Amino acid sequence: MTDNKHHHSTRFARLRALPPWSLVAAGVLAGGLLGGGYGVLKPPAYTATSYVVAVPTEKSDTATALGFAQAYGRVATQLAVLDDAQVRAGVPVATLRDSVRTATSPDAPMVSVTATSAHPAQAAAMANAVARALTEHANDTKADTHVELLQFSRAVKPTEPASASPTVTGLVGASAGGLLGGLVLLVRPRRPEEEPVRAASVPGPAIAADSHGQL
Repeated sequence: MTDNKHHHSTRFARLRALPPWSLVAAGVLAGGLLGGGYGVLKPPAYTATSYVVAVPTEKSDTATALGFAQAYGRVATQLAVLDDAQVRAGVPVATLRDSVRTATSPDAPMVSVTATSAHPAQAAAMANAVARALTEHANDTKADTHVELLQFSRAVKPTEPASASPTVTGLVGASAGGLLGGLVLLVRPRRPEEEPVRAASVPGPAIAADSHGQL
């Protein structure tokens, strides 16, 4: 038990002896190394986006097309659409469900279908497959909805990854490490402040006697 207490006290003593900037510098260095290593080891991610647009027929209007575009954006990642898209994409439905995201605009009757993959060609294939399957499903009911869904632009094979580079992850890690080092600096044990000892002024015997004589 005594050895453990001595070990902890020695550790705290060493921590107090470190200059303040050393903790921040150590955090920056460790965070930069970890962040850069993560960026190197993590596989790059590529994204590709295909766009479809809702067009009103003669019996409809733009507002109706805009409303159906919002609905199609939610339907695009449903099982019925993904099940038809898996053959063209060359991946199972589970991969499409995890890799494909859709977005819509409140101002334009357009749906974006974005796919993410470690392989650029596969990202484009998945985005185009889901966009085509969605278009086919929507147009099967255009006689009732009076809205036609058309492909606005196809997804192309990305040339650069969308994921952060090792340099960026290293900088993020260094920033986080520096912040952590600063927090440790704030909570580390501090040296007890030495207060100046002031001697109490006590009248000596001669002074006390003189004062008594004067009285």
